[in-house]
Amino acid sequence: MNPKLSLAIGILCISFSPIFVKLAGVSPITTAFFRVFTAWVVLAPYCLAKIDLKIAQKDMMTAMFGGLIFASDIAVWNISLQHISATVSTLLANLAPVWVGLISFFILRKKSGLLFWAGTCVAILGMIILVGYQNIMHLQFNIGIVLALLASLFYAIYIVITNNILKRIGTLVFMFYNMLAASVFLLVIGIWQGNNMVSFSLNAWLCFLGMGLLCQLTGWITINYSLKFLEGTKVSIALLGQTVIAGIMAVFLLHETLALKEIIGSVIILAGIAITFLKPSQSIK
Repeated sequence: MNPKLSLAIGILCISFSPIFVKLAGVSPITTAFFRVFTAWVVLAPYCLAKIDLKIAQKDMMTAMFGGLIFASDIAVWNISLQHISATVSTLLANLAPVWVGLISFFILRKKSGLLFWAGTCVAILGMIILVGYQNIMHLQFNIGIVLALLASLFYAIYIVITNNILKRIGTLVFMFYNMLAASVFLLVIGIWQGNNMVSFSLNAWLCFLGMGLLCQLTGWITINYSLKFLEGTKVSIALLGQTVIAGIMAVFLLHETLALKEIIGSVIILAGIAITFLKPSQSIK
């Protein structure tokens, strides 16, 4: 398949995730569990029959620990969708690249270029506009915004933890262990919370299938495939398109609307994130 076409399909698939979450109408943790577990159940037979799942213990632990972080990301993001619009929640969840840069600079001691800091400042400006400077001054935040930001932090940690593992093991092997750990973790949390994990309406089951097969399995397999051929920076910028697609679908399917400050803040945040991915041009000598 053409890598660009594969990327486009992947972006379209994952853009449906917030729509399915809201339409399912069940516990965010339960929704997160069935998104990951459905994908794993479909993938597992193929992996067990066709792929050698024997990998180094360190890589297995990294994949599974990454699964716990990914599960936390999905769960917290799903909860945020109960409090804010699908567009704003998806947008804030895409702030992960900014967190990755900050973690790399302050914890891993890696240098960040001028464009990264410029993009970060632009993204923060967008956040101030979106949240409202009065709310920031008085420390009054919508819980949905806080949770969406926390989800983006979880995903940034996930990226840092699993950054190099796909260079050593296959994508499907990684997804097998990663989603297995995520499924078990979400199931335990769901049972501990006393959530209904069995009896759902037909609408909910269809949403679970959509999230598992379309968003989790098809979406991330096609995106990971494109990463083998396309520059990671360009793929990351292209992934921002899911915010736009999710926003358009939310208008028609969920009848959501955005205030002017949310539109302006969202555009500025997207611009800031895109700037962090840019590379300085090198002069030809």
